[in-house]
Amino acid sequence: MEFLAHKPLWAGRLSRWPEDSAVVDMGISGFKPSFLVGIEAVRQAHGSRLATLAGRPLTGHALVRFVEDGDWFADCPVVLDFDGLQVEACHSKLDELSIGWNTIDTATAIAGWEWSELTPRWSQGDERLEPFVGQELREVALLEWRPAGRDLAAGTLAVEFAFAEGCLRIVNGLDENRIDIGPAQPDYIRHRLGR
Repeated sequence: MEFLAHKPLWAGRLSRWPEDSAVVDMGISGFKPSFLVGIEAVRQAHGSRLATLAGRPLTGHALVRFVEDGDWFADCPVVLDFDGLQVEACHSKLDELSIGWNTIDTATAIAGWEWSELTPRWSQGDERLEPFVGQELREVALLEWRPAGRDLAAGTLAVEFAFAEGCLRIVNGLDENRIDIGPAQPDYIRHRLGR
């Protein structure tokens, strides 16, 4: 299996994912990631559909958190609902990005974690995302990390959602997702979609 060779995903708190498990979906109902590498591959596969989100309000969001301590499990996809059109973004390794559309069922319990001391559960609460709920999306862009100096993360992608009152980005946090709010760092090259 692809993820079994990709052990760094399960480092730290989850260093013992069972070898006989279907690690690809992480127990998430409907999650079938299709990881792409590079700006052109992601733009070609998802650019036009991402652009059609402009004009829709953000009506909800979901992240996977552990019941025991409330920590965000950043390896799982970030789900954003734009008035019934659900975007599911998930970064992996240093350069992979999967974007799904209306496939994940966040109302279904995450399964297959009996081996773990931690219990993952979908959560609709996040202080970074809450201020954007109800706001209309103005624009979506893909951001490509291109620093002037040598950087292991060069070429990684972020998906930026621009609203009237700010921006949020789902960023490659070096083998997991990261959520950034506010202006993007200047080392990003912005690739606007739908223009």
